[in-house]
Amino acid sequence: MNNTLTWNIPLTEDLVRGAIELERTARGTQPHRLPAWARRQFPDPQLLMAEAQPSGVRLVFRTTATTIELETRPTRISYVGAPARPEGVYELLVDGVPTAQGAVAGGDVLSIDMTTGAREMRTGEAGTVTFRGLPARDKTIELWLPHNELTELVALRADAPVESVPACGRPTWLHHGSSISHGSNALTPTGTWPAVASRAADVDLINLGFGGSALLDPLTARTLRDTPADVISVKMGINIVNLDGMRLRTFVPAMHGFLDTIRDGHPDAPLLLVSPILCPIHEDTPGPGMPDPATLGTDTVRFMATGDPAEVAYGKLTLAVIRHALSDIVAQRQVEDPLLQYLDGRELYGTSDTAAHPLPDALHPDAATHQIIGERFARLAFGPGGALA
Repeated sequence: MNNTLTWNIPLTEDLVRGAIELERTARGTQPHRLPAWARRQFPDPQLLMAEAQPSGVRLVFRTTATTIELETRPTRISYVGAPARPEGVYELLVDGVPTAQGAVAGGDVLSIDMTTGAREMRTGEAGTVTFRGLPARDKTIELWLPHNELTELVALRADAPVESVPACGRPTWLHHGSSISHGSNALTPTGTWPAVASRAADVDLINLGFGGSALLDPLTARTLRDTPADVISVKMGINIVNLDGMRLRTFVPAMHGFLDTIRDGHPDAPLLLVSPILCPIHEDTPGPGMPDPATLGTDTVRFMATGDPAEVAYGKLTLAVIRHALSDIVAQRQVEDPLLQYLDGRELYGTSDTAAHPLPDALHPDAATHQIIGERFARLAFGPGGALA
């Protein structure tokens, strides 16, 4: 701790944006992107890990402080046979301008074996990230938390008082999607495609992108239903295919039910249903998807589809099948719900992008492609004539 930082600021709800709720733990304050009742209802390890990684969550406050210090206890994910992942990035914006980045050493490590699903937790100590030399004037600070590692907040300190920032009248955009929406392969928390789009469109983001867990779970639909928002988007399909979690017969009514639940809480909000971006391994080949054994232990673990394309005739799902079904669902519902619209995900990343921006692991876009997807989404969804404009 820097002894000159005399102001120890309570980590209260009015300083935190993008989280559904804060949990007070024995070690600090844990931001969550699912409510406690949902976590209790289905304590799936993958879902609990994803929702506790604070993608889109940031501390927002006004201050004249020139030095700010955040103490946290991160939990990093380590995959057996894969290269070590870089430390999560804490990104500080001053009056909306990216100004500094930092990382926190130490913390817990969760080791996952992708071939067996086995998990092992090793505990560690809390660490601190410090930002110095900030402008000595009244300013709005946004401190974005790492999108890809669990982050338990321990203490916020500064060399001047801070105050919360009241709602500024910007629309709140509520989004749900898969690991691509969560930010897989993005390098910074403001570099995930939803963060890029939200900043370009000047909207307040609540990102409920959950790695591996966009599966039409009713608990997620109820969370979307109960979360205040002005505009909503749902990007659905890739996890259902690569998990091999449904057949066409169950997918279509489940998608209708998911939308019905959202509409129970947001009957008049613009709602955009987005199909998957292009993913060649799953375009015409069903799941399940799995890591390619030949790439384990290399610098880039790649994924592969293991299903049989012939089984599409018996109801197995591919991305091509999913897109056709989603388009039909929206067309059917628009008769009574004109504020529901559809966006083909290949308009965000499609065939013309694969040469210049291939998916490095055959499943997730890289950092540069997150930027492209975010800019395109801002234009197509929030621009003139867009579904969320």
